[in-house]
Amino acid sequence: MSVVVVAPGQGSQTPGFLEPWLAEARFSDHLDELAAASGVDLRTHGTVSDADTIRDTAVAQPLIVAASLLSFAAVAEGGRREKLAGVAGHSVGELAAAAAAGILDESDAMRLVTRRGAAMAEAASMVRTGMSAVVGGDEAELLEKLAGLGLEPANFNGGGQIVVAGELDALARLQEDPPAGARVIPLQVAGAFHTRFMSPAVETLRAEAAGLEPGDPSLPIWTNKSGERVTDGRTFLDLIVGQVASPVRWDLTMQSFEKDGITGIIELAPAGALVGLAKRALKGVPTVAVKTPDDLAAAHELIDAAPAEEGA
Repeated sequence: MSVVVVAPGQGSQTPGFLEPWLAEARFSDHLDELAAASGVDLRTHGTVSDADTIRDTAVAQPLIVAASLLSFAAVAEGGRREKLAGVAGHSVGELAAAAAAGILDESDAMRLVTRRGAAMAEAASMVRTGMSAVVGGDEAELLEKLAGLGLEPANFNGGGQIVVAGELDALARLQEDPPAGARVIPLQVAGAFHTRFMSPAVETLRAEAAGLEPGDPSLPIWTNKSGERVTDGRTFLDLIVGQVASPVRWDLTMQSFEKDGITGIIELAPAGALVGLAKRALKGVPTVAVKTPDDLAAAHELIDAAPAEEGA
């Protein structure tokens, strides 16, 4: 068994999803530490804030990364970190993955993700844009249609799903006239993330990241940029910055998992989306979605079946 831990991206959050975690003092105290670093009231947003509030990019991003970090600490406890084959994150989940791999400490990761969320929210406010998931159809035909509409592919998620982004009227036209055999599903996000519309946020993040001192990863880590492993911490941080305005290649990341012999996947809180993609693209690979502390036993069982990773 060769197990990788993955951290989800924006859109995985749901109202009250942190409630089960905060019933235990160790998770509650950990969340308070992460909230202090971010300056965001993560406790309120993770328990009582409504769906519209936590959909706000400036709230959602630090909330999701904090949830992934506190669940990673529990997943990796008892010496299990040394048994992991590596980590990866989808979109904003790359900040959680960077902290899990030792590239950033948790406080720096929380400060950076909070700045990222605010900068992306500000960029999104400049033009009315959004995102839609396209399921099925021919990829080449879709990309040709996107070019004609001024839209861009934002997430190549694998399993026949591509998320596209751009101005709302263009997304509406795509939904009215989709490629043959495709369904277009509007997403509840307030911006065209991972496209040219996020360029102003890249400059903000680049300035913020310049003041950090990343370490090299002590766990294998794969990038969304190309799906390849990255061994230099500064390079990975630079890729996180540029990723704000470039497509997420989760399809290539999953291809690398297959090539590198990954035989188990654990998704950190708020889990569900990435194991769903894995079940379609990596058939037969066992998965665990860590949504609440009740899921930790299954995650530990999967890791305990794996030998320690040499050089990790």
